[in-house]
Amino acid sequence: MQGVRFGVIGVGGMGVAHAHLVQRVEQAQLVAVCSASEERTRQVAQQFGVPGFTDYRELLRSGLVDAVLIATPHPLHAQIAETAFQHGVHVLCEKPLAISISEGRRMVEAARQHGCLLGAMLQMRTEKHFRTARKAVEDGVVGNLVRAQTIATWCRSEAYYRSASWRGTWAGEGGGVLMNQAPHHLDIFCWLTGLPRRVTAQARTRYHQIEVEDEAFAVLEYPNGAHGYLYVNVHEMPPTRHFEVAGERGKVIIDGEQVTVTRTVPPIPEYLQQAQDMWEVPATEVYTPDVADGEVGHEAVIRNFVRVILGQETALIAPGEEALWSLELANAIILSALRGKTVELPVDGEEYDALLRELQASSQPRQVAQEVRRTDPHIARTIRMEQGTQDEG
Repeated sequence: MQGVRFGVIGVGGMGVAHAHLVQRVEQAQLVAVCSASEERTRQVAQQFGVPGFTDYRELLRSGLVDAVLIATPHPLHAQIAETAFQHGVHVLCEKPLAISISEGRRMVEAARQHGCLLGAMLQMRTEKHFRTARKAVEDGVVGNLVRAQTIATWCRSEAYYRSASWRGTWAGEGGGVLMNQAPHHLDIFCWLTGLPRRVTAQARTRYHQIEVEDEAFAVLEYPNGAHGYLYVNVHEMPPTRHFEVAGERGKVIIDGEQVTVTRTVPPIPEYLQQAQDMWEVPATEVYTPDVADGEVGHEAVIRNFVRVILGQETALIAPGEEALWSLELANAIILSALRGKTVELPVDGEEYDALLRELQASSQPRQVAQEVRRTDPHIARTIRMEQGTQDEG
């Protein structure tokens, strides 16, 4: 294979941004776009000079593509991906991978059965401060987990939810902050700590006229007995991005884009037994993992995906199997909050699907005067910065 022929399915704001980035990746070629809207399909196809489809199944049957990038509303991800695999087409999927863990598991299994790649657009994994934290964990600096915490907040107005009929609904999104804004942060959290074994959560709709949650918080228990805390919302300024991973040997703290890694000398279990003075405390020292600079952002994920298809790299940045982690944690929080109980992991997919069917049965599309397709300005700026860095290089 000389290159990878890409189609982009779902060409709202984010899909168009991805189409631009596919064009920038060497050995990738944008060959088709797809939208359920005839007008949108015609407009974007003309913009990029490629064929346009209004039915993703026709695109997948066309033989034009080796891979697709899925950027549709979340509830469509699974069915599109599974159809793609049936046609031998690789899939790079926007977050979240799906809206339920059972769908996500089926996607992963379908990719395996058909010998296709399934990757997730979890581009935060490429950022150096997160890679530094991950390397510290891999190097054993943290050691046996003692405590973990993450807090992530955004601010979304009613105008944001009024921009599309699917926003803020159980049928259209399959959840609120946990399924839309938080997946990247849940992914990094699980990347650093692993999945908990038990989740006790609350979720509520506090400030918005929407069906789904705009705030969620959970107490977590890990397999080794460690505990954690998670909090997310979409009604707070300035935004917070905070992670703490504390272990018997050290600690990792990420605050915004700043990461601090410290090692405890001696490790806590040894200190507790060996200290002779009642007020003595162990020393701490800063640890700096050896992490090289690298390409950052959405384009890095697309380029890595292409290179793995071509056999030029061996591992995806965010394989589908790992994208299940954040999805399972989100499902566990929603299930715990709405059923009013502690949820054991792995999540019972049938139980969660039953809950989701109940919620979707009464879900109503939002009344929207005119849909607005605009990429998140922060993401748009980030993509422009990615392009500028590439241009300058």
